[in-house]
Amino acid sequence: MSISVGDIVEGKVTGITKFGAFVTLEDGSNGLVHISEISNEYVEKVEDFIKKDDKVKVKVLSTKDGKISLSMKTTSKKVKQPEEFKKNVENSENDEMSFEDKISKFLKDSNERYVEIRTRENKRKRNGSKNY
Repeated sequence: MSISVGDIVEGKVTGITKFGAFVTLEDGSNGLVHISEISNEYVEKVEDFIKKDDKVKVKVLSTKDGKISLSMKTTSKKVKQPEEFKKNVENSENDEMSFEDKISKFLKDSNERYVEIRTRENKRKRNGSKNY
C-alpha cells in the first residue's frame, strides 16, 4: 500500500515529543503530526490529547525527502470547542445582553486570558534563567 498526499489512514502513536507525535502508518512508514496539527484547540502539551500506543486517524499533508507530514485535526469532522466557549454559548443570559455589554464582556475575558498567558510566559522565562 502506497501512501500519498491527501490520504486518510490509521496509524499508531510510537513517540511523543514537545513538538508533536510520531505515528507508524498502515504501510509501516513513519510520519510526524506536528503539535499545530493535533487539534483545532490550543495544544500546550501533546500528552493532553494523545498517548503513546493510541490508534489515530491522520491525513497525509506532504511527503518530502522521505519525511511524512501528518494532520489529525483535518480528519475530524466535528470541530472541538474550548470549554469556556461552550459555557458562553449555552448561557442564555448572553441572549438578553446588549451588543455593547457583549463586547465589554468579551474584552474583559480577553484581557484576563492575555494576563494569564503573559504570567505563564514570565514564569517560564524566570525558571529558564535559573538553569544558567
